[in-house]
Amino acid sequence: MYLLYSLLLTVGFLILLPKFVVDALRTRKYVTGLSQRLGKLPVVIPHDQPVIWIHCVSVGETEAARPLVKALLDRFPSHRLVVSTTTVTGQKVARNAFRDQATAIFYFPIDWAWTVRRVLRAVHPSAVLIMETELWPHLLRECRERDIPVAIVNGRISETSFRRYTLIRSFMRRVLDDLSIALMQSERDAERIREMGLASDRILTTGNVKFDSAEAITDEALVLSLRERFDLRADAAPLIVAGSTHAQEETVVIEAFKQLRRLHPRARLLIAPRHPERFAEVAALLKKSSLHWVSRSGEQAPDDVRCDAILLDTVGELRALYSLAKVAFVGGSIVPNGGHNLLEPASLGVAVVTGPHTGNFTAITKALVEQDAVVQLPEAPRSETTAALASVVSELLADEHRLSEMGRRAMMVCDQNRGATERTLKVLESLLTDQATRDEAIPFPALHTTTAK
Repeated sequence: MYLLYSLLLTVGFLILLPKFVVDALRTRKYVTGLSQRLGKLPVVIPHDQPVIWIHCVSVGETEAARPLVKALLDRFPSHRLVVSTTTVTGQKVARNAFRDQATAIFYFPIDWAWTVRRVLRAVHPSAVLIMETELWPHLLRECRERDIPVAIVNGRISETSFRRYTLIRSFMRRVLDDLSIALMQSERDAERIREMGLASDRILTTGNVKFDSAEAITDEALVLSLRERFDLRADAAPLIVAGSTHAQEETVVIEAFKQLRRLHPRARLLIAPRHPERFAEVAALLKKSSLHWVSRSGEQAPDDVRCDAILLDTVGELRALYSLAKVAFVGGSIVPNGGHNLLEPASLGVAVVTGPHTGNFTAITKALVEQDAVVQLPEAPRSETTAALASVVSELLADEHRLSEMGRRAMMVCDQNRGATERTLKVLESLLTDQATRDEAIPFPALHTTTAK
């Protein structure tokens, strides 16, 4: 089965190679870090200390790992830390977030046996921690053969992923047998990975560390700089931030904003596309919009303080800029993409609006909706969604008390669900310190659980 997996991985790589080449020539999206993806690390990692390897797929997982990384290094100062990511944007965020903490930050290798072995020889990890749930068969197998424990941390399995995994249930059972422990966000996630074949004594529900990462310190210098450049003072024109938007959503947001300005002519808009390769595409939409807009990366000009819209065409700054918003729309939710992290604006006391598609954050959305701490738009045709978004934001701007109450309740939800990092750390202590039981099921103590995801 592993041979078939390797063959399919190789065939898929060859089929997609022309696309990779075209995208590389246009955006350098895939060529970036190619040697690292083939197992050649950018630095030599000393083996004089135990090494913890943390893998974060993209931006969301990298941000969520912040409090865990700090806690691990505080608890295990004699260990080195290395961090890998899959995406280019995740790599940029990781290099900024962990530049003073990690010995190496690199791209995750393609899951061929030889590339994985190459990285394992270079890193020589004492443990591998995978944020959320990326189940790479060769990585797990090679770690098992070297007695390297692998833990899923902050694990989640969406309904879509679960359906796909169940199509290859017998293979996934073999893959999961190489996993040491799975620390899942919710009972639903725990049940899904159990149904996929992981033994119950290797599954724990520890909660969602994103509630802990939501309280990370904001870059005050950045906030001050942009507040002054664009005149985003609290008593100035209200700012609407549309964060992590996807294709088609920007059109909805721009049209909704234009409708909104009929009742709130001083309102301003900041759009932050999820993927950097789409910055130019969104800039083209703004050019056609008749709005006076500027880009964050553009040269500062006196007229910036009077612009209608700002294109955030930089990586890693959205989190800080949510703090300047009156209302935040979180994207990936009008299109069926599963949504993005509502906690980043919610934890700052910002009123949040999201679309109907939030399957990647089901329990987080549910917790916020139940406390009336977020407005979730119903599924509807695009024209109706545009009007609904404009109407909801207009009503929120007209009701300062409701804005304030939504923000207060959102922060309350975040406060009530914190603590997953500490619960996770208690389990990882056993994984990192008890070398004698690595080949056996580790007897973990009962932990407090949470259903938030």
